[in-house]
Amino acid sequence: MQKTQERASPVIIWFRQDLRLKDNPALLAAGGEVIPVYILDESEGLRAPGGASRWWLDKSLRRLDEDLRALGSRLILRQGPAESVLGQLIEETGAKALHWNRLYDAASIARDRSIKQHYSDAGIVCRSFNGALLNEPWDIANGSGAPYRVFTAYWRAARSRIGEVHAETAPTRLASPPDWPESDSLSDWRLHPSSPDWSAGFGDWEPGEAGAGRLLTRFLEESLSGYGDARDRPDLLGTSRLSPHLHFGEIGPAQVWRATLDAVARGASAKEADKFLSEIGWREFHHHLLFYNPQLATRNFRSEWDGFSWRDDEEGFRAWTEGLTGYPIVDAGMRELWATGFMHNRVRMIAASFLIKDLLIDWRRGEAWFWDTLVDADQAQNAANWQWVAGSGADAAPYFRIFNPVTQGLKFDPDGAYIRRWVPELAKVPTAVIHEPWKAVAGSAPRLALPGAGDYPRPIVDHASARDRALQAYAALRAA
Repeated sequence: MQKTQERASPVIIWFRQDLRLKDNPALLAAGGEVIPVYILDESEGLRAPGGASRWWLDKSLRRLDEDLRALGSRLILRQGPAESVLGQLIEETGAKALHWNRLYDAASIARDRSIKQHYSDAGIVCRSFNGALLNEPWDIANGSGAPYRVFTAYWRAARSRIGEVHAETAPTRLASPPDWPESDSLSDWRLHPSSPDWSAGFGDWEPGEAGAGRLLTRFLEESLSGYGDARDRPDLLGTSRLSPHLHFGEIGPAQVWRATLDAVARGASAKEADKFLSEIGWREFHHHLLFYNPQLATRNFRSEWDGFSWRDDEEGFRAWTEGLTGYPIVDAGMRELWATGFMHNRVRMIAASFLIKDLLIDWRRGEAWFWDTLVDADQAQNAANWQWVAGSGADAAPYFRIFNPVTQGLKFDPDGAYIRRWVPELAKVPTAVIHEPWKAVAGSAPRLALPGAGDYPRPIVDHASARDRALQAYAALRAA
């Protein structure tokens, strides 16, 4: 009599910030029946995503479910503390293995460690993988075994360890269990904004793995040439705009790395490619910093900054968030952010410098605003970049680097095209004065009545005076 073959227990694939099928090590290592699951875990200690990130997550999960269904599978949605939710799924499905790709913030590490210990003791095979970085943070150390504090030294060491990168393909079929566990409805999570729905301007984005792949291809074919210069021009389409896709793991850095090198092999500029890949290096460095400095978003990396005297300026902060500072390049960036969930990288630095150095408002307030309004809000990237501008972080900008919003606008938006798009009040202002529109109107009224448009505020602070004030504050900090 032929013996009936016993069915193997399914593997639970716990998706987090790895919402893709291609080059997903946790998924590719499974084999057999898999149960893909995403858990909306908003437990205390975990940093809840901001409004713009929740919008993106909603769309990305829908795309992932569609992609899984095309392979004969589906995405199970559950809400609650991950450890207890996974326990329920293990009991319901009889799964004997649990896979996930690692995260690098302290709260997620502590949670995952607890889950691994608990379920390993219960006989569940728990395996975690690197699906987010080219190098693990703990694998890169300086000559004395300490973590790096300077990017150039870090990247020299990190890049030497990368070697040949192979981006894995996606499975062509996924085996499913005979019975699926219950799933939440994504609509019930209410990740998409309502009352009001402020996301009308987000329509140019295409969340999901397919959208990420198309964006990378378009960038390599159309924008890699000349990237070194065009990347600083907000009026041009000169950057990859892959940051939200990388944050949500719809594409992995290995895929970006391999595709870029392939473009070079086909004749693209190695110099431009190297500049682009160094931006992937900055992403790696920031995760390195976060891993070794868990409170990067709330505590100064350089402790000497703990004594800095920040100003309490609610009126100035409100003007900054609303794009009404009177400095066109700053206001254009803040309005782009509010409308689209994104701001050009060069303008992010200008806007951050204005808040921190012209207004002397604590960088943490800006970091929190960006966390809520950026579709690419990332714990490592957001905090490290804000501290870089402030001068309080690792490999930070010198304290005396204070961006002049007028000269920055003249240099990087020379024709005012970016400003005219996002600050329509200035659309008819002559290019000669678009970065200083107060020169086009006589008098000293607080708002400028501009021909053919509405009014626009005069600068809420004089930059030259604000710069002197900031330098005095920094000098006092250094003397303390």
